[in-house]
Amino acid sequence: MATIVRRPGKNGQISYRAQVRRKGAPPLSATFTKLTDAKKWIQITEAAILEGRHFKTIEAKRHTLADLIERYLVEVMPQKRPRTSYTQTLYLIWWKAQLGYALLSDITPACLVAYRDRLAPGHAPATVNRYLQTLSAVFTVAVQELSWMDENPLCKVRKAKEPRGRIRFLSDDERARLLDACQRSRNKYLYTIVILALSTGARKGELLSLHWSDIDLKRGILIFRETKNGETRAVLVSGYVLAILAQYAKIWRRDISLVFPNSTGEKPLDIRDAWEYAVERAGISNFRFHDLRHSAASYLAMGGASLAEIAEVLGHKTLQMTKRYTHLTESHTRGVVERMNQTIFGK
Repeated sequence: MATIVRRPGKNGQISYRAQVRRKGAPPLSATFTKLTDAKKWIQITEAAILEGRHFKTIEAKRHTLADLIERYLVEVMPQKRPRTSYTQTLYLIWWKAQLGYALLSDITPACLVAYRDRLAPGHAPATVNRYLQTLSAVFTVAVQELSWMDENPLCKVRKAKEPRGRIRFLSDDERARLLDACQRSRNKYLYTIVILALSTGARKGELLSLHWSDIDLKRGILIFRETKNGETRAVLVSGYVLAILAQYAKIWRRDISLVFPNSTGEKPLDIRDAWEYAVERAGISNFRFHDLRHSAASYLAMGGASLAEIAEVLGHKTLQMTKRYTHLTESHTRGVVERMNQTIFGK
């Protein structure tokens, strides 16, 4: 049995006290400023009791999801990189608006599935999974550090199925046309940036955040510090690419530390317009700057690099992302197996 009692406050503000009584379970109650929140709490609480769950910790009954998210934003989020913290904060603001009123003890996998499915129509599967992953990190802190929860309810929730990542890389003819268009661009940095992207597989953000202190021309080493996974990565360059970079270094203004600065010299260059015009001028369709990274990986695979070697160059923590290039390494793998068999068994 569930009841809601409307209570006027001394200052004229109305509150709603919701109470749930079920046979075999202790009476539960909570107070809300909104009637809709009280009704939602009753619905979740009754479902939890019917599922036979017992509230294991006192802390889970004392704190709402909003309490947990606010603490996470204050204590954990500042330790993350600015770009990561910005997007994850947006995700958590959404969760707080949707489910912040709920006690942690009332948040079930079934409840979270409903919100996962609510996200699905307007977001790509990968984005839905980012919402879930961000909230899961919050629950992990509640379990491991705060002892506010006994388990992470998202461990029992399936992720949205993501489509297989696309692989679009430049053909030899497309590469020649694109580099020619970049050389003729009014943007004096574009050609060098694209050459580095093709030779290192670096992301646009990694390249544009390079400082001259990150480049060792004598040894041919570039060090990327602003990476997606937060780990510093060193990549070797040689031959034509190193020569281009050395030539470019001759016009470096010593009072500017960025390798590719904007007009003020204080922020990275914005190459979007120059890049899009070069792609259009080259007559290439369905090609993004990030596809230069796929091109670099594909060239490595077709050149005989193993998946582990490709992962090291690209900075993948696991081989899962690199496996999309498996079919391009098959000819190299076949050759390795054939040589092994010839060594063991002869002709």
